Amino acid sequence: MRILLWHVHGSWTTSFVHGGHTYLLPTLPEGGPWGRGRCGRDWPDTVEEVPADRLAQSEVDVVVLQRPEERALAEKWLGRRPGADVPAVYVEHNTPRGDVPNTRHPLAERPDIPLVHVTHVNRLLWDSGRAPATVIEHGIVDPGYRYTGELARAAVVTNEPVRRWRVTGTDLLPAFAAAAPLDVFGMGLEGLGERVGLGPERLTPVGDLGQEKLHTELARRRVYVHTTRWTSLGLSLLEAMHLGMPVVALATTEAPAAVPADAGVVSANVDVLVDATKELIADPALAAEKGKRARVFALDNFALSTFLRSWDELLTRMYEDEGG
Repeated sequence: MRILLWHVHGSWTTSFVHGGHTYLLPTLPEGGPWGRGRCGRDWPDTVEEVPADRLAQSEVDVVVLQRPEERALAEKWLGRRPGADVPAVYVEHNTPRGDVPNTRHPLAERPDIPLVHVTHVNRLLWDSGRAPATVIEHGIVDPGYRYTGELARAAVVTNEPVRRWRVTGTDLLPAFAAAAPLDVFGMGLEGLGERVGLGPERLTPVGDLGQEKLHTELARRRVYVHTTRWTSLGLSLLEAMHLGMPVVALATTEAPAAVPADAGVVSANVDVLVDATKELIADPALAAEKGKRARVFALDNFALSTFLRSWDELLTRMYEDEGG
């Protein structure tokens, strides 16, 4: 199939474009959120950049929507209505905000566009209305076992922690920094140390690294600490487990189901998590053992092959229903 989608979430897109299809990514001269194309990602040759003004002349079998605005944008650029003139599916990456039990999904009144949640928590919390809703859990391109744990430090991956604050659990960093020096990876880290009151001896903002380098550097740290309060399921958590890292994570959203007891510690009690961080930092053998178990669980439950097979089944069913 020829699938139109936007480059929204880099890690999820990396997994998705490893399927056996052709993937069309819109580009605009100014780039930006609606036309960034590959954005320099090392993706398969089946990922093609297409200028937005040429999409109307492009063959498209299905549209994968990921933001509410994309439905109107796809209709404008394709000259066809997603869900009516061309099959479309909407991927919901995020947990709802606001009045969570009653948050209505933007596609709740669109029974013609299947709604795919990336976690069971997402499906539970969103009011999906009349949209046919299902779950396709994450699958990760396996980076391989890289864990050395040679640095007695904790790794944190987060984007824009100063702006997002409690969402990313930024307010919790001082507590974890008392257990181990923190190395923070991600985008938008400017002013983080000052904002949380930690100097370079307790917190180092490393910055946004390319995926290959990020995986290598994460695996050098002894433990992965996941502080995000409100997200479907951070893919960085699954990547850390694939690398063979032991995990300390807040027991929020999908994390309790993603991290087994023998792979680390998951709790809503921050004191328990801080103590677990101290223990893993102090015991490299224990950390390595839990990290190996984390990797086994991640390979069994978040395999790329399962993810792609689930998507193929859905896309094939949609295409055949349209008489393709």
